[in-house]
Amino acid sequence: MDARSEKNAIPLAVDLDGTLIATDLLWEGLFILLKKNPLYIFLVPFWLAAGPVRLKQAIADRIDIDPASLPYREGLLQRLRAEHADGRKIVMATGTPRKFAEAIAAHLGIFDYVLATDGPHNMTSGRKRDALIAAYGDGGFDYAGNSRHDLKVFEAACDAIVVAPDRHAKRWQTAHSAEMVPAPKRTLKTFVKMLRMHQWLKNSLIAVPMVLSHEYFNANMIWQCMLAFVSFSAVASAIYILNDFFDLALDRKHPTKHNRPFASGALSIPFGLGAMAALLAIGIAAGLLLPIEFLGVLAGYIVVTTAYSLSFKRMLLVDVLTLAGLYTVRVLAGAAATGVEVSFWLLAFSIFFFLSLALVKRYVELRTTAIPVGERIAGRGYRIEDQEIVAQAGMASAFSSALVLALYMDSAAVRELYPHPWLVWPLAPIVLYLTMRVWILARRDEMNDDPVVFIIRDWRSQIIVAIGAALLVAGGW
Repeated sequence: MDARSEKNAIPLAVDLDGTLIATDLLWEGLFILLKKNPLYIFLVPFWLAAGPVRLKQAIADRIDIDPASLPYREGLLQRLRAEHADGRKIVMATGTPRKFAEAIAAHLGIFDYVLATDGPHNMTSGRKRDALIAAYGDGGFDYAGNSRHDLKVFEAACDAIVVAPDRHAKRWQTAHSAEMVPAPKRTLKTFVKMLRMHQWLKNSLIAVPMVLSHEYFNANMIWQCMLAFVSFSAVASAIYILNDFFDLALDRKHPTKHNRPFASGALSIPFGLGAMAALLAIGIAAGLLLPIEFLGVLAGYIVVTTAYSLSFKRMLLVDVLTLAGLYTVRVLAGAAATGVEVSFWLLAFSIFFFLSLALVKRYVELRTTAIPVGERIAGRGYRIEDQEIVAQAGMASAFSSALVLALYMDSAAVRELYPHPWLVWPLAPIVLYLTMRVWILARRDEMNDDPVVFIIRDWRSQIIVAIGAALLVAGGW
């Protein structure tokens, strides 16, 4: 008997969570469940108190997973397919509920047997080891795993394959010189993507009340704006992480979002939860150094953005109105942090201007997502036939923002605040240029899916914004 025949005579048992897939189905299932109905959060502690098996079964009984969308470790999967094709017996041995395990096994078509959590026992660690020994004998199987829960199984296996190990499995692998399949290396870019640091640029709106009150050189206000910026940026990143958890399945089907750290499995959900807690702590700590009114605005922002992630983003028009409102909340946060009053004109302009940009975002999604007529975009309330009405509403909002600005320019408030009010009149056509250009590029399919970030990064827009800022300063000098 040659070496390959001897190897094929020994079954290869493979763990699922963290090993074959770069995620944990218990965590994913929990967020799918909460997205389905957030009120389940009140039942989770009771299920958990009854033991991990009860929690797993309760989740599995209420949701389904899409095996095709999971982040498989492609190198390991190709190896399993090759060994299966050579006639080797491949066994899935997992603590995941049987419902999920069998769905994945049926999708992949390479497993001869599935050993999973079923009934009162959690098929992990010692129970998994005992079940494999009962079936194939002590040392009668090879095993691929990744965590401290697999150490007892490694000890009973003929050969161990340590895949993307945690620190416990890595220590075991080093001590026993076992084969290791390392996880893709995390880079600084991975964590930057997790934080969505480019989105922090939106929080510069916090400085708008200070700028419009001509307090550019007020050191105290500058400090307050910086603290508010840090607070909002940290909280916003925490909410983006939460949003990623709820959108894992959708992101994996998206042409670009599938590369996000949690969708791709580059970062684990428990790591993300820890990062969320740290970011919220930073955001609240910075907010405590500002007036109490700022904390009220920050709390409202957290509530609304969480509601957006859970529900509002799937509601027709409610989503874009919420997004426009959240941009305006940043302006209100700047006012609360610095004690500057904001005018009705500024709030009205903000709502119309950012509503137009939010509608651009939805319009781009409708243009770039291939869906049949009559069906909604996944996770949204829009259908392909809504394109024109979305575009019309967006252009109308753009012109409304310019109209509000023009009316403000002719108000008594401007004549009191600006010694040279005629210098700020060009702001109305500047706003029209920015928004109309964004819409033209969107119709040409040349628009980034986030128009606010596009305006901040686009050099032509930067020049126009700089001209507008110079006119504001000159008009108030």
